[in-house]
Amino acid sequence: MNGQWFQVIWPITLTLLLPSVPVAQCGKVLVFPVDGSHWVNMNILVEALSAKGHDVTVMRTASSCYIKEFSPHYTSINLKSEGGYNKEVLEQFASRIMHILRDGSTWGHLKLQADMWQSFLKIFEAEREMIVNMIEDQQLMLSLKDAKYDLILTDPNMFGGVILGHYLKLPMVYNVRWAGYNEAHFSIAPSPLSYVPMPSLELSDRMSFLQRVYNVVMYIFIEIGAALVISPINDALAERFIGPGTSFLSLVQGADLWLHRVDFVFEYPRPTMPNVIYMAGFQCKPSKPLPQDLEDFVQSSGDHGVIIMSLGTLIDKLPDDVAEAIAEAFAELPQEIIWRYKGKRPSALGNNTLIMDWMPQNDLLGHPKTRAFVAHGGTNGIQEAIYHGVPIIGFGLIFDQPDNLSKMRVRGAAKNVDFATMNKESFLTTVKEVLYDPSYRENMQRLSRLHKDVPVKPLDNAIFWIEFVMRHKGAAHLRTESYKMLWYSYHSVDVILVLISAVSLIILSIYAVIRYFCCRICMRKTKIKHE
Repeated sequence: MNGQWFQVIWPITLTLLLPSVPVAQCGKVLVFPVDGSHWVNMNILVEALSAKGHDVTVMRTASSCYIKEFSPHYTSINLKSEGGYNKEVLEQFASRIMHILRDGSTWGHLKLQADMWQSFLKIFEAEREMIVNMIEDQQLMLSLKDAKYDLILTDPNMFGGVILGHYLKLPMVYNVRWAGYNEAHFSIAPSPLSYVPMPSLELSDRMSFLQRVYNVVMYIFIEIGAALVISPINDALAERFIGPGTSFLSLVQGADLWLHRVDFVFEYPRPTMPNVIYMAGFQCKPSKPLPQDLEDFVQSSGDHGVIIMSLGTLIDKLPDDVAEAIAEAFAELPQEIIWRYKGKRPSALGNNTLIMDWMPQNDLLGHPKTRAFVAHGGTNGIQEAIYHGVPIIGFGLIFDQPDNLSKMRVRGAAKNVDFATMNKESFLTTVKEVLYDPSYRENMQRLSRLHKDVPVKPLDNAIFWIEFVMRHKGAAHLRTESYKMLWYSYHSVDVILVLISAVSLIILSIYAVIRYFCCRICMRKTKIKHE
């Protein structure tokens, strides 16, 4: 009887409950990523969107190094042109700067800067050609329009995704740290140079007078360089494909949402905007068990623990003298060393050092026996170190790496190695200080606790806001319209001039009235005197 009753009541109950169950609305997302380490970040969002049931399409160039054509998480569209990202150029730049730093040549530095601008100009030209070929491919553009995507997810470090999103008139979400030539905040948020340091200068938010002068001068220099090198190329594309009078900066600023890969555990406090969503550490996760052979090696360290070293995707090898000095210093430590390195095997390598082509960095950082992380200072590695509370020995060499490490140094969680003068003794001293001064680990673990003490996990927060833009067809209510203002209106120069003119007119009028009456009084006195 009970079984029969259940068979009758269960379908009725299910029918009544179904309307109250929220239905997941899956969307169509077009992704235009930047290759290299930027794709490592973007791919995490792509996989998370795919896991939520969204239909993801990724556009990749003919020269893509990291973005695979086939994936269970997305469908790819292959562009016929090569993109602006050029791994070989960036690797050569990194190699040259290491050798110049070791040589200490001022002329070499100047020549490197000139060569760097020329190389970047070639990258911008290659990207320009790719954008032109892409937008002028009428069949491709028609297929993208017919697909009826709900939004475009892109990285504004390169311009292709930005201009494509505006051309297709799609709501736009950024996965961002850099927007073209500068840190993303400088493109969208007020950035008072009195306490907001320019990237790459290794300044804090507490600058002396001379440091503030340096900060302003470098800001002007960078803006002039961008106006001369980058803007002419991108502005021409913006006017050609979006409309007359359109600037590339206005297109960059016109995004609905900026998913920013930092937070204020890492970044200095500064003004921000409502459509900037912070998702620092969204790629971080609890560590997984290591492969058995690697676990055995880690366990063999006993109470001393292990040190891991990795210098990122662009720096696979070091100058021979640097590699030898590092190997020799490591050999004198009681810790076990795991070193990701693809260069020539150093002759001074000790028995305690394991060299690997690749290592599970996140899982090693999360291992309880890991004592320190020798790193290049890339954003991903620093965020993982913060998440797991592991202090850093920094080798910052290029791009934002020195500045990233300087932020950690100010917080007492890292110590830098002077690459130009480094030898075995100085490197060993730095490593021992970070290992045996408890303040470094304590400060990093404090940052880790702050980073994790949030109501929503960064990746979940990012996915929520992407879906928010899908549901509401954009987020215009969060986007300031200030980017449409002329520079003199934005800074109220016209208002200040009008007010100065009004005050000046009032003062002159009062002066004229007083002068008039004074003259009348003087004339009357003179007349009376003569009478």
